[in-house]
Amino acid sequence: MMTIALDAMGGDHGVSVVVPAALQALREMSALRLILVGDQQVMADELKRHGATPDDRLILHHASQVVEMDDLPSQALRGKKDSSMRVAINQVKEGNAQACISAGNTGALMATARFVLKTLPGIDRPAIITALPTIRGHAHMLDLGANVDSSSEHLYQFAIMGSVLTSLVDGVDNPSVGLLNVGEEEIKGNEQVKGAAKLLSRSDINYKGFVEGDDIYKGTVDVVVCDGFIGNVSLKTSEGVAKMISHYMKQAFNRNLLTRLAGLVVLPVLKAFRAKIDPRAYNGASLVGLRGIVIKSHGGADVFAFSQAIREAVLEVNKNVPEKITQRLGELLEERRAV
Repeated sequence: MMTIALDAMGGDHGVSVVVPAALQALREMSALRLILVGDQQVMADELKRHGATPDDRLILHHASQVVEMDDLPSQALRGKKDSSMRVAINQVKEGNAQACISAGNTGALMATARFVLKTLPGIDRPAIITALPTIRGHAHMLDLGANVDSSSEHLYQFAIMGSVLTSLVDGVDNPSVGLLNVGEEEIKGNEQVKGAAKLLSRSDINYKGFVEGDDIYKGTVDVVVCDGFIGNVSLKTSEGVAKMISHYMKQAFNRNLLTRLAGLVVLPVLKAFRAKIDPRAYNGASLVGLRGIVIKSHGGADVFAFSQAIREAVLEVNKNVPEKITQRLGELLEERRAV
């Protein structure tokens, strides 16, 4: 029986999303146990609203505090030691759960998880990684906001972690890796990117060189590596473009009776297109590099999206992602010493 802890109070919607998503996951996965962490009465009331009660597969764990979306990471870490977020992470540290999920404040989640769980041997900084849709399927990208200023060594470590996770969750042998840069030529980029390229070129990672922004969604490589500042800006820009396209498409099809009729004709195609690029289907970013599995759900996630985050956690537990990253990193460090 696999056990996952859920921060029931985190995110924009809290229990109104986490509870129904938890119930759905339990119906779909018979070998899953969930620990809901948060205000005991609030969680119990929400369960009752869905005609459910706690049992041996759905456990309620009380936490007296909540990390707000505008809390500083330092405030959450020092002043909210009994928050639903921290207590959920503690379940992993204490061995009561194999993973935890939160839709709460990203900065607070990273700071708390790093403090409580610590980083894996050989990893200086954890990174945020998630899958993004591409014309060839999907690719993984990291870092998406955990580290806004990364050295060459950090980028090298991100590449290792991204390669291992992609290999495990996607079943890809020797995933291709690219460094996000302002051009493909070797002379372009800052010193950090150039230094990381040298490290990767000397390793047995399947490094393909520099990639540009359009390569992310072309699916040029399986893993796109960058620092958190660039990664987060790229991700948020992509989300904005997707919303803009959706807005103008709706506007175009609602212009008059003729365009509404045209919209009905192409509706199946539009639904298939929306499903392909729906960000909810890719919800569940992993905080890789920690001594435990922590999944960050989008703060505005609905039930479908949060359920995807639970599935991502289950997959990473089944694949033993932290252990495999440690093993791979050890192999590459030995290789570097031998050179």
